[in-house]
Amino acid sequence: METKPARVRILEAAHELMLTVGLARATTKEIARAAGCSEAALYKYFDSKEELFVRVLTERLPRLTPLLDSLSAAPGRATLEENLTEIARQAALFYEQSFPIAASLYAETQLKRRHDDTLRALGSGPHMPIQGVDAYLRAEQAAGRVRADADTYAAASLLMGACAQRAFAYDATETGRRPPVDKFAARLARTLLGGIQAPHEPVR
Repeated sequence: METKPARVRILEAAHELMLTVGLARATTKEIARAAGCSEAALYKYFDSKEELFVRVLTERLPRLTPLLDSLSAAPGRATLEENLTEIARQAALFYEQSFPIAASLYAETQLKRRHDDTLRALGSGPHMPIQGVDAYLRAEQAAGRVRADADTYAAASLLMGACAQRAFAYDATETGRRPPVDKFAARLARTLLGGIQAPHEPVR
């Protein structure tokens, strides 16, 4: 049986450990052991655990960033509602899968500070998806599909904030279940459209 490349094994092991024990407790030594390699080999591919975390988010979880980049580069494809629905769907899945990994950071102030410093150095961080949605909405604004007076950054913050809330806000309800992602994304997109869509753009 063909063995997976070391980098792939490390990412898979990191993803699994970060999900099961949390980012704070998943050490590079444990990740290397789970990947079947040495800790020195892990550092050939990744400079730190923080970088490994970013790579897990960007390579192993739903591909939100490529979607936003694609839409921003070519606004006007599909309907605004369809595009926002897909953004909301991918964002909801992203937060659903990343929240259990990142939650433990908030319990350790020093670890969180070190992690934030590394994210800044890598040009990454939780603000990036908001900026990505804002960039897409501004592109649609320039194309005339979003109202000229719409606050695109506020709209992006509302969209991504709701998707992030879905990851944990429903745990204490009677069912303990999140709203189904497809229906949630469609409702969120349609509601947001009511505040930002240009008058001549039809809402389906």
